Amino acid sequence: MALRWGILATGGIAHAFASDLRTAGLDIQAVGSRSQESADRFAAEFAIPNAHASYEALVADPDVDIVYVATPHPMHREAAGLALEAGKHVLVEKALTVNRREAEELRDLAAEKGLLVMEAMWTRYLPHMRRIHEILDAGTLGEVRTIFADHTQALPTDPAHRLNALELGGGALLDLGIYPISFAWDVLGAPATIQATARLGETGADTEVATLMTHASGAVSTTLSSSRGAGPNTAHIVGSEARIDIDRVWYAQASFTVTSRDGEVLERFEERADGRGMYFQALAAERVVAESLGAPAELPIDESVEIMGALDEIRRQIGVSYPGE
Repeated sequence: MALRWGILATGGIAHAFASDLRTAGLDIQAVGSRSQESADRFAAEFAIPNAHASYEALVADPDVDIVYVATPHPMHREAAGLALEAGKHVLVEKALTVNRREAEELRDLAAEKGLLVMEAMWTRYLPHMRRIHEILDAGTLGEVRTIFADHTQALPTDPAHRLNALELGGGALLDLGIYPISFAWDVLGAPATIQATARLGETGADTEVATLMTHASGAVSTTLSSSRGAGPNTAHIVGSEARIDIDRVWYAQASFTVTSRDGEVLERFEERADGRGMYFQALAAERVVAESLGAPAELPIDESVEIMGALDEIRRQIGVSYPGE
């Protein structure tokens, strides 16, 4: 049976997700905001039957089976916890929380309740990423030696903006850097060592973060994130026999080329699905619940917790902490 979705918060990412759910024909039953006006406006835009003026009312809605949490990062723990306590499955926008401790709390609460909690790292579920894993599993690249990827954008510089406010989990790392770091983890597994460096902005939030990680196989990954300049936004997996070059913008639906070490093009991938592609993670969540799988194979909750731990270590090295930590 298809799950009935509730959307918690009504910002830009919630709009993108709801639009994609509609593209996929999935069932959105309710939306919750901190004001009735905002909830009503969102409900009217997406033809959602139930509009609630509080998050508490949303998670109590009997017509909702699963809640998508779309608040800023520091509110993820509380909002997802509300939903889990109310007996709802939860898909939480990335980054899962602001630190590992909060991520562990959500994982443990979901296990106690027998519910799904899942990080909305939508890139992992996209068609090109599925095909890349098939190529890796086939051994086409030989031994993977190196990964490098960037997520760089020219975003608002207003100190009060969410992206620059430490009290809102601002900084390039949680919004942008998590994409290439999660990508490297997805291909190479957990890092054995992490080195990080950064530039901090006027508010103390990170505006640029670079990482150098080694992995159990001996492979090396490098990542770069920036909120103050738009770079190529490409990603590359280099093996002993061939490489994969993922085109701009690699973390959204993207094309890629597989090239042998001799320069022969082995494959060109161009597939595109309808919409932005955020619904693939929603379909995965529905499949996990329907088939009692416990967690999606693409990103188990334990891996999301470990990634949050790596982000904690990066922030320790670059000297960034959030209020209340």
